[in-house]
Amino acid sequence: MTHPFLDLAPLSAAHFAAVERRVAGLLATEADVVIMQGEALLPLEGCVRGGARPGSTALNIVTGPYGQTFGNWLRDCGAEVVDLAVPFHTAVTADQVAEALAAHPGTDFVSLVHAEAATGNTNPVAAIGEVVRAHGALFMLDAVASVGAEPLLPDAWGVDLCVIGAQKAMGGPAGVSAVSVSERAWERLAANPRAPRRSYLSLLDWKERWIDAGRTVLPHAPAQLEMLALEACVERIEREGLAAVTARHASAAAATRAGVLALGGGFGPYVEDARDAAPVATTLRAPAGVDAASLVARALSADPSLPLVAGGGALAGEMIRVNHYGADATRGAVLSSLTALGSALAEHGRQVDVEAARSAVSETWPSE
Repeated sequence: MTHPFLDLAPLSAAHFAAVERRVAGLLATEADVVIMQGEALLPLEGCVRGGARPGSTALNIVTGPYGQTFGNWLRDCGAEVVDLAVPFHTAVTADQVAEALAAHPGTDFVSLVHAEAATGNTNPVAAIGEVVRAHGALFMLDAVASVGAEPLLPDAWGVDLCVIGAQKAMGGPAGVSAVSVSERAWERLAANPRAPRRSYLSLLDWKERWIDAGRTVLPHAPAQLEMLALEACVERIEREGLAAVTARHASAAAATRAGVLALGGGFGPYVEDARDAAPVATTLRAPAGVDAASLVARALSADPSLPLVAGGGALAGEMIRVNHYGADATRGAVLSSLTALGSALAEHGRQVDVEAARSAVSETWPSE
């Protein structure tokens, strides 16, 4: 008995290369795109370990937990790391980056997360890219949460290493990711004797064994299901139109923010300025005296499918995240999430106005 998910013909090199070309189109990039066979931490670590080495000075911009992870990797590579950290409820500015680079003129590597889904902020990459390009440093961007949710133009913004994943706004699996690599990034990696080679982390292996060899023989067996799912994600975005997909995510974010403000009960946006808020997810401050994790659990008890989670780590007790991305970037998901949160808070004896929240959502996002 055959099974559509198990009895698959092998994925050919030509098919793999065709998916790479479609991902490159999604990013509007002329750079090489390598699809990595694992979650996005795989290419992110590969980029850091390929681009940094003893003697490097790295400016690591920290606007959330992933920036902290990059700093750890950079130090492990022997680089001198300058952390530019800003409060997680804000975004970094291009002026702050320019000041940090001026204070550390030897900086040759800059790492940044575009949108931090965990904290709900997003950073002005286009303006930051101008500053980094003028300085001459290699620029690595984590765009896992932003791809499909907001504009992403690595070539135009001077991004040398741009990592994406399928699991958020693209609406796909977590087990496959991709990175665009500029020519100057390839040169930097090739000149680094400590860059991973003969390793699953190695981008240079992909270049030598796949790209330079004409993309005719894959270095190892591809993850078929994940590759087919990635292709389906790109097809779906192409069919809807990238501009429409990003507009849908922006509408979800704006409607969630408006609804929260109308709901009352002590809720408030975690990211204070709407300009700094990411379209992929809206983070909320739980009302004073209310445990965020318990409130989310109560809200999910009626409908476990709602895109609600409590914050991670130290933020578990105070932050709630509405993950309005991918299939949940809809007015219905936003309305249901805010209704459930309002009802859960009302059970705590707090005064909320669910109807006002629903009206605010409908006024902000009249139709889909």
